[in-house]
Order: sequence, then structure tokens, then C-alpha cells
Amino acid sequence: MLPLKDDVPSRNFPLFTVLLIAANVAAFLYQASLGIAGSSTRGAAAAFVMEFGAVPCRITGYCPPDDFPAPVVTIFTSMFLHGGLFHIAGNMLYLWIFGDNVEDALGHFRFLAFYLLSGVGAALAQAFIHPESRIPMVGASGAISGVLGAYLFLFPHASVLTLITFGFFIRFVHVPAVIVLGFWIVVQILSSLINVGRGDEGGVAWFAHIGGFVAGIALLFLLRPRGKARL
Repeated sequence: MLPLKDDVPSRNFPLFTVLLIAANVAAFLYQASLGIAGSSTRGAAAAFVMEFGAVPCRITGYCPPDDFPAPVVTIFTSMFLHGGLFHIAGNMLYLWIFGDNVEDALGHFRFLAFYLLSGVGAALAQAFIHPESRIPMVGASGAISGVLGAYLFLFPHASVLTLITFGFFIRFVHVPAVIVLGFWIVVQILSSLINVGRGDEGGVAWFAHIGGFVAGIALLFLLRPRGKARL
């Protein structure tokens, strides 16, 4: 189930949604450029991710922190790094579809604060579950999970044009947002329960997604200005 477009028009230009997408793409292109040629540059790319990704044990203090950058800084820099083309493409698609409406409801600068704080909540949730992990977290998924949580509360009656594939069955279907996002969070919860006994070697920070989603809902009620709800 791949969402493509919602039916909620934006009243204002989604300034920070566009800027965040541009910043993520720029960071990904730079990150990818480090691994284009030769083994030495691939090592540089891995070192870049290790340096600027959010490593749980650095956040919790279970492993010695590096002098630069500080662990709190990596929580923010990690939001702009990604593990591959499909990783960033999926994240930016979700941010484009749902971010503009949440920005519309919160206002530009509140939305930026909301997005970054959702990412912080996601990183802290993953670090809490795996405090000794030395695997760096990268990606905007946690912050975008917060966007999805807020969207679910702000626009529960929205409809999302979705590509559904099942074998040879391929259809474009308008699906209620509560089903699309409800299905998404159920997948995150089930995946986290399946992988909870395996540590975090699976490559996906499921608890960061859940933490970001919960943080987004909480932040919505803290940051949402009065008189801007469109339910």
C-alpha cells in the first residue's frame, strides 16, 4: 500500500516542508558522493554516518562520547542522513504528502519545531530500548512519524490516493487516511514486537518510528495554535 496524494488542499505554501525535503536531498547527495568511487571513499561514507548518525550508546553514555560532534548534535544531524535511495525516497514521499497539511495547521515555525522535536523523541525512544547499541540511527523516519501522528488527529476524515499491489492486482484506490496511517502504525508495532528479542541488528529502528509517532501526537496538542484546526 503506497500513498501518493491526499485530498486536503493546502491554504499556504508549505515553506518548511519544501526546505526540509531539499535539505534531506542535499545531505543524501553529499553522503552518496562519499561512496561513489573506490573502497577508500566507501570507508569515508561509513565514517561520515558513524560520526553524524545518532548512536544510542553515545546518547545514553554507555560508550565513551567523541569530542565532536556532541551526542545531542547527532540527534539532529542524523535526521538528514539516509541508508539508501529507497529509504530517502519513501521518507520524502510521506513528508510531501502529509507534511504540508500539518504545516498548514501549525504554522511555519511551529511546524519546524514540531518536526525536529518529533525526531528527538524518536531517537530517545530507540536509545531507551537499546541503550548499549553502537549502531548509528539515520533517517527522517522518526520526525516524519510525528507528522503522521499529527495528521491522523488533524485530518481523520481525509482520503489518500493509494497504489495497491497484490500479485498481478494493481489498482489506484482512494483509501481513508485513518486506514492508511492506522495500517502503518500497526506494522510498526508488530515489527517492533517481532524484533524486540533480536536487538537492533535488523536495520530498522522500529521503536524510533513508534516514539516519533507518539511524540508527534503529544507535540500537536502543545504547539497547535487555537482556531487553526480543520477536522
